[in-house]
Amino acid sequence: MKLGADNKNKTIAAIALGVLAVIALIYMVTTTWSSGSAPSSTASAASPAAVPAAPAPAPRTAKKLGKPAPPDSLDPTLRLDLLATSEQVRYAGNGRNIFMSQADPVIEKPIKSGAAEAQAPINTYVAPTPPPPPPINLKFYGFASKPGEAKRVFLMNGEDVFVAGEGDIVNRRYKVLHIGNSSVQIQDLLSSGPPQEIPLIQA
Repeated sequence: MKLGADNKNKTIAAIALGVLAVIALIYMVTTTWSSGSAPSSTASAASPAAVPAAPAPAPRTAKKLGKPAPPDSLDPTLRLDLLATSEQVRYAGNGRNIFMSQADPVIEKPIKSGAAEAQAPINTYVAPTPPPPPPINLKFYGFASKPGEAKRVFLMNGEDVFVAGEGDIVNRRYKVLHIGNSSVQIQDLLSSGPPQEIPLIQA
Protein backbone atom coordinates (compact mmCIF):
# COMPACT_ATOMS: atom_id res chain seq x y z
CA MET A 1 0.00 0.00 0.00
CA LYS A 2 2.85 2.42 0.71
CA LEU A 3 4.47 1.66 -2.70
CA GLY A 4 1.32 2.56 -4.60
CA ALA A 5 0.97 5.86 -2.72
CA ASP A 6 4.55 6.85 -3.67
CA ASN A 7 3.94 6.20 -7.38
CA LYS A 8 0.75 8.22 -7.25
CA ASN A 9 2.54 11.18 -5.66
CA LYS A 10 5.34 11.03 -8.28
CA THR A 11 2.80 10.94 -11.06
CA ILE A 12 1.01 14.00 -9.73
CA ALA A 13 4.29 15.85 -9.32
CA ALA A 14 5.32 15.01 -12.90
CA ILE A 15 1.98 16.21 -14.28
CA ALA A 16 2.27 19.46 -12.30
CA LEU A 17 5.78 20.08 -13.64
CA GLY A 18 4.63 19.36 -17.21
CA VAL A 19 1.75 21.84 -16.86
CA LEU A 20 4.12 24.48 -15.52
CA ALA A 21 6.54 23.88 -18.42
CA VAL A 22 3.73 24.25 -20.97
CA ILE A 23 2.52 27.46 -19.30
CA ALA A 24 6.09 28.86 -19.31
CA LEU A 25 6.53 27.97 -23.02
CA ILE A 26 3.22 29.59 -23.98
CA TYR A 27 4.19 32.72 -22.05
CA MET A 28 7.55 32.95 -23.79
CA VAL A 29 6.03 32.48 -27.24
CA THR A 30 3.32 35.06 -26.55
CA THR A 31 5.87 37.55 -25.29
CA THR A 32 8.05 37.05 -28.38
CA TRP A 33 5.15 37.56 -30.83
CA SER A 34 3.88 40.64 -29.02
CA SER A 35 7.30 42.34 -29.00
CA GLY A 36 7.97 41.52 -32.72
CA SER A 37 11.63 40.57 -32.14
CA ALA A 38 12.84 37.34 -33.69
CA PRO A 39 15.50 36.39 -31.09
CA SER A 40 14.34 35.11 -27.70
CA SER A 41 14.95 36.80 -24.38
CA THR A 42 17.70 34.33 -23.69
CA ALA A 43 19.53 35.24 -26.90
CA SER A 44 19.12 38.94 -26.12
CA ALA A 45 20.65 38.42 -22.70
CA ALA A 46 23.52 36.43 -24.21
CA SER A 47 24.48 39.28 -26.59
CA PRO A 48 23.98 42.59 -24.79
CA ALA A 49 26.55 44.39 -27.00
CA ALA A 50 24.65 43.74 -30.23
CA VAL A 51 24.04 47.00 -32.14
CA PRO A 52 20.45 47.47 -33.29
CA ALA A 53 20.06 47.72 -37.06
CA ALA A 54 19.52 51.18 -38.51
CA PRO A 55 15.95 51.84 -39.56
CA ALA A 56 15.39 51.57 -43.30
CA PRO A 57 14.65 54.86 -45.09
CA ALA A 58 11.02 55.50 -45.64
CA PRO A 59 10.05 54.92 -49.28
CA ARG A 60 9.14 57.98 -51.32
CA THR A 61 5.45 57.92 -51.73
CA ALA A 62 3.49 59.55 -54.46
CA LYS A 63 2.02 61.93 -51.92
CA LYS A 64 5.37 63.81 -51.57
CA LEU A 65 5.62 64.26 -55.36
CA GLY A 66 2.16 65.70 -55.63
CA LYS A 67 0.73 62.54 -57.22
CA PRO A 68 -2.09 60.39 -55.92
CA ALA A 69 -1.06 57.26 -54.05
CA PRO A 70 -1.57 54.03 -55.98
CA PRO A 71 -4.47 51.89 -54.82
CA ASP A 72 -3.73 48.97 -52.55
CA SER A 73 -5.67 46.56 -54.68
CA LEU A 74 -4.87 45.52 -58.25
CA ASP A 75 -8.35 46.24 -59.54
CA PRO A 76 -8.22 46.46 -63.39
CA THR A 77 -11.25 48.76 -63.43
CA LEU A 78 -10.62 52.12 -65.11
CA ARG A 79 -10.47 54.86 -62.45
CA LEU A 80 -11.56 58.11 -64.06
CA ASP A 81 -11.02 60.06 -60.87
CA LEU A 82 -7.32 59.10 -60.80
CA LEU A 83 -6.94 60.06 -64.46
CA ALA A 84 -8.49 63.44 -63.82
CA THR A 85 -6.13 64.01 -60.91
CA SER A 86 -3.09 63.16 -63.03
CA GLU A 87 -4.25 65.49 -65.81
CA GLN A 88 -4.27 68.41 -63.39
CA VAL A 89 -0.53 68.01 -62.70
CA ARG A 90 1.34 70.62 -64.74
CA TYR A 91 5.05 70.84 -65.42
CA ALA A 92 6.64 74.02 -64.10
CA GLY A 93 10.14 74.58 -65.49
CA ASN A 94 12.79 77.08 -64.50
CA GLY A 95 12.07 79.43 -67.41
CA ARG A 96 14.70 78.05 -69.82
CA ASN A 97 13.48 76.99 -73.24
CA ILE A 98 15.35 73.85 -74.29
CA PHE A 99 14.31 74.35 -77.92
CA MET A 100 16.03 77.72 -78.23
CA SER A 101 19.71 77.92 -79.13
CA GLN A 102 22.20 79.94 -77.18
CA ALA A 103 22.30 83.69 -77.49
CA ASP A 104 23.98 85.08 -80.58
CA PRO A 105 27.58 86.17 -80.03
CA VAL A 106 28.18 89.88 -79.69
CA ILE A 107 30.13 91.21 -82.67
CA GLU A 108 32.19 94.27 -81.87
CA LYS A 109 31.95 97.21 -84.22
CA PRO A 110 35.07 97.81 -86.29
CA ILE A 111 37.16 100.81 -85.34
CA LYS A 112 37.71 101.77 -89.00
CA SER A 113 35.23 101.45 -91.80
CA GLY A 114 35.90 99.20 -94.75
CA ALA A 115 35.63 102.14 -97.16
CA ALA A 116 38.44 103.99 -95.38
CA GLU A 117 40.65 100.91 -95.52
CA ALA A 118 39.83 100.48 -99.22
CA GLN A 119 40.90 104.04 -99.96
CA ALA A 120 44.15 103.69 -98.04
CA PRO A 121 47.08 103.03 -100.35
CA ILE A 122 48.44 99.52 -100.26
CA ASN A 123 52.21 99.25 -100.23
CA THR A 124 52.95 96.60 -102.79
CA TYR A 125 56.40 95.27 -103.47
CA VAL A 126 57.73 96.16 -106.89
CA ALA A 127 60.63 94.08 -108.05
CA PRO A 128 63.52 96.15 -109.36
CA THR A 129 63.92 96.03 -113.11
CA PRO A 130 67.16 94.45 -114.27
CA PRO A 131 69.65 96.83 -115.82
CA PRO A 132 69.76 96.85 -119.62
CA PRO A 133 72.51 94.76 -121.22
CA PRO A 134 75.65 96.61 -122.24
CA PRO A 135 75.58 97.81 -125.86
CA ILE A 136 77.42 95.76 -128.48
CA ASN A 137 80.32 97.77 -129.86
CA LEU A 138 80.04 96.45 -133.41
CA LYS A 139 79.00 98.27 -136.52
CA PHE A 140 77.45 96.62 -139.57
CA TYR A 141 78.50 98.49 -142.72
CA GLY A 142 78.18 96.10 -145.66
CA PHE A 143 77.94 92.63 -147.19
CA ALA A 144 81.01 90.51 -148.02
CA SER A 145 79.27 87.79 -150.07
CA LYS A 146 78.30 87.55 -153.70
CA PRO A 147 74.82 86.71 -154.95
CA GLY A 148 74.11 82.95 -154.60
CA GLU A 149 76.62 82.49 -151.76
CA ALA A 150 75.96 82.28 -147.99
CA LYS A 151 75.47 85.68 -146.49
CA ARG A 152 78.55 87.23 -144.96
CA VAL A 153 78.86 90.74 -143.56
CA PHE A 154 81.49 93.25 -142.57
CA LEU A 155 81.56 94.11 -138.85
CA MET A 156 83.86 96.74 -137.40
CA ASN A 157 84.95 97.18 -133.79
CA GLY A 158 87.01 100.35 -133.55
CA GLU A 159 89.75 99.90 -136.12
CA ASP A 160 89.28 96.10 -136.33
CA VAL A 161 87.21 94.73 -139.22
CA PHE A 162 85.61 91.25 -139.12
CA VAL A 163 83.95 89.19 -141.85
CA ALA A 164 81.38 86.76 -140.41
CA GLY A 165 78.43 84.65 -141.44
CA GLU A 166 75.49 83.25 -139.47
CA GLY A 167 76.74 81.15 -136.51
CA ASP A 168 80.23 82.70 -136.44
CA ILE A 169 81.71 84.22 -133.27
CA VAL A 170 83.33 87.65 -133.61
CA ASN A 171 86.07 88.93 -131.30
CA ARG A 172 85.62 85.81 -129.09
CA ARG A 173 82.47 87.30 -127.60
CA TYR A 174 79.73 88.10 -130.13
CA LYS A 175 77.81 85.44 -132.05
CA VAL A 176 76.04 86.27 -135.31
CA LEU A 177 72.54 84.75 -135.12
CA HIS A 178 70.79 86.11 -138.20
CA ILE A 179 71.75 88.33 -141.17
CA GLY A 180 68.94 90.41 -142.61
CA ASN A 181 68.76 92.92 -145.46
CA SER A 182 69.05 95.94 -143.14
CA SER A 183 70.29 94.57 -139.79
CA VAL A 184 72.23 91.80 -138.11
CA GLN A 185 71.08 89.99 -134.93
CA ILE A 186 74.01 89.42 -132.56
CA GLN A 187 74.12 87.74 -129.12
CA ASP A 188 76.63 88.87 -126.47
CA LEU A 189 77.95 85.61 -124.98
CA LEU A 190 79.24 87.33 -121.85
CA SER A 191 75.86 88.84 -121.04
CA SER A 192 72.57 87.16 -120.14
CA GLY A 193 70.53 89.78 -121.99
CA PRO A 194 68.51 89.23 -125.14
CA PRO A 195 70.03 89.44 -128.64
CA GLN A 196 70.52 92.91 -130.11
CA GLU A 197 69.88 94.25 -133.58
CA ILE A 198 72.82 96.02 -135.28
CA PRO A 199 71.47 98.22 -138.09
CA LEU A 200 73.18 98.62 -141.48
CA ILE A 201 75.21 101.83 -141.72
CA GLN A 202 75.01 103.43 -145.11
CA ALA A 203 78.45 104.44 -146.39
